[in-house]
Amino acid sequence: MKILVTGSNGLVGSYVVQQLLDAGHTVFASSRMPDLSAFDGRPGYRFVQMDFTDPYALDAAFEAIQPEVVVHGGAMSKPDDCEKDQAEAYKINTVGTVQLLLNAAAHRSFFVFLSTDFIFNGQGGMHTENDPAGPLSYYGRTKLEAEEAVREYEYPWAIVRTVFVYGKPLYGRDCFVTMISKKIRNREAYRVVNDQERTPTYAGDLAKGIAAIIEKKATGIFHLCGEDQLSPYGMATRVAAYLGLDAPLLEPVTTASLNALARRPLKSGLDISRAKQVLGYAPVSFREGLEKTLGG
Repeated sequence: MKILVTGSNGLVGSYVVQQLLDAGHTVFASSRMPDLSAFDGRPGYRFVQMDFTDPYALDAAFEAIQPEVVVHGGAMSKPDDCEKDQAEAYKINTVGTVQLLLNAAAHRSFFVFLSTDFIFNGQGGMHTENDPAGPLSYYGRTKLEAEEAVREYEYPWAIVRTVFVYGKPLYGRDCFVTMISKKIRNREAYRVVNDQERTPTYAGDLAKGIAAIIEKKATGIFHLCGEDQLSPYGMATRVAAYLGLDAPLLEPVTTASLNALARRPLKSGLDISRAKQVLGYAPVSFREGLEKTLGG
């Protein structure tokens, strides 16, 4: 199949591109930035430098590619940045998604949208796909509004919500786990939140889940994440234990003490029962994820 992937230079996008190439698809990887990947030369790989908020660029790309599937992972994903520049966040996360939907509809593409646990208020935790939304941040609001647009798409669609993705970067910047591992090794002081419960997601599992959605033509909303419920501080201490190092300079702190611009849900874990049943989704444990991220 011909598959267009947005946000291909990011952690999730790079794993999705790799997974789809391994499955034998023709993948058109797109990003606003030049190609950072090491996929050039692989059979089926094409790179398209494109700003998906530009309707003219989108029209040209869709006419040239005529994708059977669109995986929309591109986003302004840092909550504090979204709070600071709400106009840009709305343009990228909400309007950009609508632009992609309009172009996808012209080609009847299967549309797969990557969303977030931040659409929930995090009061109860372990949210199912049908739980009511209640975003606390502008980032969460823009992603929820994009979800609402996807739900109105007239052709097949899937929404994938995920949580705190980590994995060995194929290129680009560190994820939380690799960043924390460097600070522990270098004995640097670092404050880590200890009152937020997450279900961290290994990027390889997320990519496999998205590939399964495409292969099975599975529609609707899916939660794809890990099963371990951990705080960021709990993740950091497990990183230290995996490395066999003490981490006396890691300081557990409350969310309130950080005075961040964007509010974060405190219990934002996701229930993955539907993904297990429909997709055969089987995520690795956090320990196994650490081995894949930090080992070798």
